Amino acid sequence: MSYPDAPQAPPARRPGPVTRSGGAEGNERLTAITGAVLLVLLAVEGYTILRIGRLLTLHVFLGMLLLGPVTLKAGSVLYRFARYYAGSEPYRRKGPPAPLLRVIGPINMLLTACVFGTGVMLAVTGPNYYSGGATGWLQLHRLSFIAWLFFMAIHVLAYVWRLPTILAAEARGVSLPEGGQTVAGRNARRAVEVLGGRGTRLALLVASILAGLVIALLTVHLTGKWEPTG
Repeated sequence: MSYPDAPQAPPARRPGPVTRSGGAEGNERLTAITGAVLLVLLAVEGYTILRIGRLLTLHVFLGMLLLGPVTLKAGSVLYRFARYYAGSEPYRRKGPPAPLLRVIGPINMLLTACVFGTGVMLAVTGPNYYSGGATGWLQLHRLSFIAWLFFMAIHVLAYVWRLPTILAAEARGVSLPEGGQTVAGRNARRAVEVLGGRGTRLALLVASILAGLVIALLTVHLTGKWEPTG
């Protein structure tokens, strides 16, 4: 006597390949560690503004050096933006920033481009006072910096409290809990992803600093245009 075949259980879903970039949390960590480096460099850059006459060379050198890490941080933020709105599950699960931060995010990007763009133009063109070439760039540099400082202060205050936790987890090589969940399988796989991306994150950060250093070394001589003559 034949019996009908027993219904078979659906095959278990296999997890996707583990990404080497660290996934959504890896992106968050890259943004955080790059932001921490930027906080230190920008603090020194801010100090040079107080003594711009004596520290002009250092001001220009650090400004050019910052181009590398600033580009990396902007790239990591834009990558998260693109993955979130493309419907990537890990990025959707992390959720978007707070509404206020979503509003000021593009403003920060634009003002950062203005501050560094006008700074580069000032270094390239020099004072050029007789033709008025530097006057416009200098005013734009100052105005964009004031606006940038205001909006960036909001950004920093919103995120700086999370930096110690993220940096400590990155240094210790551990994965942070995701939204309080304790699902062992998901957390274990996510830990493999995040920790597997540590080398990539470090390489990107070092590469951005070295790129900025090369730019700074190649352009620091431009400060000679601003030195008084005669």
